[in-house]
Amino acid sequence: MKAAAVLALALLTAVPAWAGAPTDQLKANIDRVIQTLEDPALKAPARGGERRTALRRIADETFSFEEVSRRALGLHWQRRTPAEREEFVRLFADLLERSYIGKIELYSGEKVRYVGETVEDGRATVRTKIVTRQGNEVPVDYQMLPRGDRWVVYDVKIEGVSLVGNYRTQFDRIIQTSSYQTLVTKLKTSKDEALETARAGARN
Repeated sequence: MKAAAVLALALLTAVPAWAGAPTDQLKANIDRVIQTLEDPALKAPARGGERRTALRRIADETFSFEEVSRRALGLHWQRRTPAEREEFVRLFADLLERSYIGKIELYSGEKVRYVGETVEDGRATVRTKIVTRQGNEVPVDYQMLPRGDRWVVYDVKIEGVSLVGNYRTQFDRIIQTSSYQTLVTKLKTSKDEALETARAGARN
């Protein structure tokens, strides 16, 4: 199962046996996702855009895309201007949301169980296991931090592999072998292609 699919399923199906503050807030957002997907009024193909907008809103509240972006760029983040950082956060968040929402819409009944939660040095780790339809278990750990009065996700580790770390390796390779602007261009191209695909689907 691809990492993005596992992440989407974990966010959609998690049902904790017990919960601390990070788990409580994650669970609340998961419930909102389920309600959106099960809303009869939003299941019609013509309402697909509205459904995805609602799911993106929930994703914005679940993740700290600025923190995710900062960690994904690593040392390169410090070299960016405020305007460049703002642009990168917007483009990277769009990439993650498109992948996340697309996989959530393929959900087919997988289950998730919580196996623990720890809070240390102002950071939280919520440990879960996805149980696939074949009975296999996939460990998924959520890295969270406080933002005001809520907890937000800044990284997800699937079978011990960091989602942010994966992107950081890819982004660093592009910047080192070409340039930061090349990375931005690739992100913009990906967004434009997704928009064109969506428009083509709407016409059909």
